[in-house]
Amino acid sequence: MIRAYAVPTVRAVEDAAMAHLPEGELMARAARGLAKVVRARLKANGGGQVVALIGAGNNGGDALYAVARLAKWGYACAAVIPATAAAHAGGLRACRKAGVLVVSGGSDDREWVALVDEADVVIDGIAGIGGRPGLRTEAAAWVSAIPDDAWVVAVDLPSGTDPEGRISSARSVIADETVIFGALKPVHLLPAGQAACGQITVIDIGLDFSAAQVSVERLTRDDVAGLWPVPTARDHKYTRGVVGVVAGTTAYPGAGVLAVLGALGVGPGMVRYTGPSEVQALVHQHAPEAVTTPGRVQAWALGCGLDPGDSGAARTIGSIRSALATALPAVVDAGALALYEAGRAGVTILTPHAGELATLLTRRGVSRTRDDVEADPVTAAQEAADLLDAHIVLKGAHTLIVAPSSFEEPVRVSTDAPAWLGTAGAGDALAGIIGTLLAAGLGARDAASLGVLVHGVTADRVSAGGPLRVLDLVHALPRTVAELLRP
Repeated sequence: MIRAYAVPTVRAVEDAAMAHLPEGELMARAARGLAKVVRARLKANGGGQVVALIGAGNNGGDALYAVARLAKWGYACAAVIPATAAAHAGGLRACRKAGVLVVSGGSDDREWVALVDEADVVIDGIAGIGGRPGLRTEAAAWVSAIPDDAWVVAVDLPSGTDPEGRISSARSVIADETVIFGALKPVHLLPAGQAACGQITVIDIGLDFSAAQVSVERLTRDDVAGLWPVPTARDHKYTRGVVGVVAGTTAYPGAGVLAVLGALGVGPGMVRYTGPSEVQALVHQHAPEAVTTPGRVQAWALGCGLDPGDSGAARTIGSIRSALATALPAVVDAGALALYEAGRAGVTILTPHAGELATLLTRRGVSRTRDDVEADPVTAAQEAADLLDAHIVLKGAHTLIVAPSSFEEPVRVSTDAPAWLGTAGAGDALAGIIGTLLAAGLGARDAASLGVLVHGVTADRVSAGGPLRVLDLVHALPRTVAELLRP
């Protein structure tokens, strides 16, 4: 499990550590770790020139002390400091003592331009976790001058990104690597900042997060074996879970097939399908083990391929309404989202994409457009989770799993899927997968998170860097699960 902590939590942990350490010790540890990382990159790439871009905060101090150390190790180092703000005094003294060239980065002082242009490594120490999205004019000019062939190392986070990972900014550093001190922050995992961070290197500086509240989590492939509902010799089809699938219409029959195959691909005890007779016949062609008679169900996957305005889908709509009226866990997808009302008794997972989430919120008096959701997906998903009293799986390049605030659960994020998975039918398969995991007895957060991870990992395997068909994906699910469970 990869965990990230909100900025106030990080500050509290840092304060607790500093209360028992000599003054400046945490910064010294951070600078030492940063310098070692930069030295390793210089050795790997054969470079020798380092330029640090310095802001007024502690990240600037970390970077100054790091380049002072690098200069003592024999590297050619320079520091570009603000023309209108004071850089870290102790760091500046250390740089000058070590022979680092310190220059003003003001618009009237152009020495810095040539220095940045010749750098093999650029250290971004402009802003830290106290910063806001975007860059000031002076810093934006520095960043725009970084050559394409320089290795950019961000100190704790790329300057200009939102430390809490909520708000995107077009004016930020795009790092090749981010060196993090102690623990990840939301910016390193959430959509607004993750792509700007490059590769992540975490330096242990002695901070204790064992009792700290987690803000964001990401499951890894290594987490699957500990969470997956693996059957034992004592299990049978009813203890393993019966998932009921109400999906597919005469207009979109494939949605029913893919939802059923997605469910079957991750090991249910039984899939019980409800839908039009024409779709039942198609389901049986692809999955003869699917049961199409009424009976026991332990969780539902609802709505794939449904248009609520389709007059020919009245029976399917009725079946979905009946399922939602039960207290059984349910995954609500596609057309069933319009049928869902907050306050149902059972555990509920809604699986919208950004456009569907905007519609859900707007219908309930919170006016949002797709652009609004994509600009701040975490806030939009949280609004929907609280308003609708359900877990939200907001599908996209970064898929978010967000619980109602009353659950006090960290946001979970997944980036395991390739962009090729943005194709018709992918969501149908995902609904079936999550429904099976709910039927097996998992809670909403774990069922959704595992489902999204396995869905994405399988897509990545099937794609192999190129286009994929969802039919291939669902057939590859058993192998993916087996590989993830293997010690």
